[in-house]
Amino acid sequence: MKQRIVTCVVALCTTAMVVLSGAGAVSARTPAHIGSKAIGRVFAPNPVADLRDQSLTDQKDSASAVPSAAYHKVTLTNLDGTGYLRGDWANVRSSTGPLAFSSSGRFNYLRDNDRFEQVMAYYWVTRAQLYIQRLGFGSGTYRAVNKESQDLRIDQYGGDNSYEVDKQDYLRYGKGGVDDAEDAEVILHEYGHAIQADQVAGFGSSEQAGAIGEGFSDYWAVTVSEVNAPTPDEACVADWDSVSYTSGTPHCLRRVDTSLHYPGDLNGEVHHDGQIWSRALWDIRNALGHTTADTLILKSQFHYAPGTSMPAAARATVAAARSLYGSGVANTVRSRFAARGIL
Repeated sequence: MKQRIVTCVVALCTTAMVVLSGAGAVSARTPAHIGSKAIGRVFAPNPVADLRDQSLTDQKDSASAVPSAAYHKVTLTNLDGTGYLRGDWANVRSSTGPLAFSSSGRFNYLRDNDRFEQVMAYYWVTRAQLYIQRLGFGSGTYRAVNKESQDLRIDQYGGDNSYEVDKQDYLRYGKGGVDDAEDAEVILHEYGHAIQADQVAGFGSSEQAGAIGEGFSDYWAVTVSEVNAPTPDEACVADWDSVSYTSGTPHCLRRVDTSLHYPGDLNGEVHHDGQIWSRALWDIRNALGHTTADTLILKSQFHYAPGTSMPAAARATVAAARSLYGSGVANTVRSRFAARGIL
């Protein structure tokens, strides 16, 4: 979220895949009624944005800190039938506490239970991959994008940070302040890094490529959030997580609608500089709609170099727009990059 780390900071853990029954006994059989779908409770995308309440605070994971109206009952899909949160597109591999398990197909936790964050991560990563497939990626139209069961480690970093690890291919969500996996946009931001790591091996090897990675991941967080759970201030990233480290309102980790300009506003800090890139993508989306914008943006990323510059990545995006939709759309995309000084 605030820092992307590409080396493992702790030993890789493994979790035995067992089914519990009775009073903690281990059963070798999976109950017949455990299927590929279940019911869960999540934030959509987070309490601050959903309830439009900037006064909410963490209160040490207190259940009473968040009104019941912020919880939404959802269907958890693509499960593998073991009763754990493991499936086609997401795999809750480890957590600080017990892994969520249900033989009845119900995962109805509140935020004072760490298994709530497991449900959040499973649900939102799955929603993101299903959205990618609806755009045509991995369904025969375009090449697949991170079409795998993404490993997730929940509440296993004590600091207020989350990150994607390329080599071992997992996402780790932190526990400082508001637990990071309580905010869908933090979950989706880290999945944005996994997307680019899948599309371009070694992506982010230069300062500007790193900024593009942060900018795209912020953009990905808000575009998927808006498609699934629209809120009034969608350009604000991670409204809930950021209450722990911001004093002013609205609470935002970052925004995708800043006035930053290339190259004059570059300062070498990738999260700051990424807001130049995310603003260009946000303007493209506002001009073309999410389906067209997200399709051409994802398509263009296959053609990035690992250490691409912003102008080079912008040219690849214009080329993808032209290839997919013609010169009119390509000109619109070019104009939005030009407005940021990138082209």
